[in-house]
Amino acid sequence: MIVSKKIVLHFPVRLVDRSIVYHLIKDYDLELNIMKASIIPDAEGLMVIEVRGEQTNYDKGVKYLTETGVRIQSLAQNVMRNDDKCTHCGACVTVCPTKAFKLDLETRLISFDASKCIACGLCLKACPPRAMELHF
Repeated sequence: MIVSKKIVLHFPVRLVDRSIVYHLIKDYDLELNIMKASIIPDAEGLMVIEVRGEQTNYDKGVKYLTETGVRIQSLAQNVMRNDDKCTHCGACVTVCPTKAFKLDLETRLISFDASKCIACGLCLKACPPRAMELHF
């Protein structure tokens, strides 16, 4: 089964100069799309990637990263709603493929369930007041 997941990799200072991502491609046959990266010598590194490949290869690649000392975080954990900006217009409800947004028919307020979020980014683009934010 082919999987595609967006994850955030946090590289400790001691690992910034190692070819870790190269091994994900070569040794585990994973396709990577680098969405954002900040790798600076003598500082913690950060990389946001979309990883695609067979589930077993993905699992082995994640195990390799963890054993190497790279901290892995789901990108969805970084999608947040700024409640001060949200106008509860409902634009997010119509575009969300996982139904992470729900309209309360009584109050007409929109709730956001981050655990259902897959960080596809559609709500960020659709939100008129820019209440949906991506934090790293």
